[in-house]
Amino acid sequence: MHRRGTSRTTSGWAALAAAGALALTACGGGGDEKDPPQGGTGQAAPRVELPRLTGERLEVAAVWTGPEQENFTKVLKEFEKRTGAAVTFVPAQDPIVTFLGSKIAGGAPPDVALLPQVGALVSAVQNKWAQPVGPEAQAQLDKNYSAGWKALGAVEGTQYGVYYKAANKSLIWYNAKAFEAAGVKPPSTWKELVTAADTLSASGTPAVSVAGADGWTLTDWFENVYLSQAGPEKYDQLAKHRIKWTDDSVKQALTTLGELFGRKDFLAGGASGALSTEFPKSVTQTFTGGDRPAAAMVFEGDFVAVNIAQTEAKVGTDALVFPFPAVGAKAPVVSGGDVAVALKPSKGAQALLTFLASPDAAEIQARAGGFVSPNKAVDPAAYPNDIQRGIAKALIAAGDDFRFDMSDQAPAAFGGTPGAGEWKALQDFLANPSDVAGAQAKLEADAAKAYGN
Repeated sequence: MHRRGTSRTTSGWAALAAAGALALTACGGGGDEKDPPQGGTGQAAPRVELPRLTGERLEVAAVWTGPEQENFTKVLKEFEKRTGAAVTFVPAQDPIVTFLGSKIAGGAPPDVALLPQVGALVSAVQNKWAQPVGPEAQAQLDKNYSAGWKALGAVEGTQYGVYYKAANKSLIWYNAKAFEAAGVKPPSTWKELVTAADTLSASGTPAVSVAGADGWTLTDWFENVYLSQAGPEKYDQLAKHRIKWTDDSVKQALTTLGELFGRKDFLAGGASGALSTEFPKSVTQTFTGGDRPAAAMVFEGDFVAVNIAQTEAKVGTDALVFPFPAVGAKAPVVSGGDVAVALKPSKGAQALLTFLASPDAAEIQARAGGFVSPNKAVDPAAYPNDIQRGIAKALIAAGDDFRFDMSDQAPAAFGGTPGAGEWKALQDFLANPSDVAGAQAKLEADAAKAYGN
């Protein structure tokens, strides 16, 4: 499924992210943590007016768990305080379209849902579940968001969603002590990454912690390699299934990825260990154990910081970050995000969308860490350390120069379903990286079925 707002160049954000993140790898502890302003819950004076909703009850569904859910709950608590409404968080399961479908069929849809895939937004609109945003939320969007982020929340020219959360999915986080012990420096090219992985593994620390139990992380690995190696034009074509997954460009990307996945000594626990590792563990095991962790590096977006916070490691000193290395001429930058959509035509649902489109909501979660907002009005000082502040500034400075996560643009059956489609095909590839042709054939068969062509 095609999402508008994705056919743009990557150069602006890529350059900014690379410069910012590389500079931050040298950050010490100074200025790493910032105390929030004193008084109340720590946020600035309200900048958006909300209606009184005394007695109204709202349900908000999202697939978030753990610290991410806890931090978002702080945002909902502030909404309750300012409106008088009572808000309940409803944990959802992937694929969220299936989860919402069962709720709606049972006559009990949540008031608002946070959708992690563009394809899910399109499905919600096609199924006539979603409500267009009201004038108050639209005013906040027009004031605080770039055209690209607004377009991603629109379907056929009608605004349905508010992109509350964004992500730069082109970052590799590393254990500073492990790198220092092995004498390794952050690589800037794929060749340098493989060489660094070899050195790290030879030193006794596996190079990479791969969250193979969560197929979505494998799609992000592929997308970064593919965008850098094949280029933006091919990326857009594959995202829309205008070229097949049996294309030679996919073969090249999988072969390149196999240079890392194919070395069992590179992976924490080998291929079998990677396939049984879920995303939170992939992070925490990289930042425990001093200079002998389970792995020296872990790949994923800025939200990794939430999981690092569950360890004794400190972002900016023990945990550092570098941009995903360039495979081709330019380093890739792949973005993602969660879009808030009203599923009921209620005053409360629209008020919550208005709040989520304001800097007031985003700054609460920004202070908690592991969160980046596409909202231009968010105060950079709200971010808790220099690394997350730099990532956020790069996102805003890039404007509309980004490529959105490819699997999130796809129909959920292909790009967003555990144990099926792209997730399963890439897990099978991780188990046997030498079978490039087999992986391509499976990906194409599943894509053709999901896209209907």
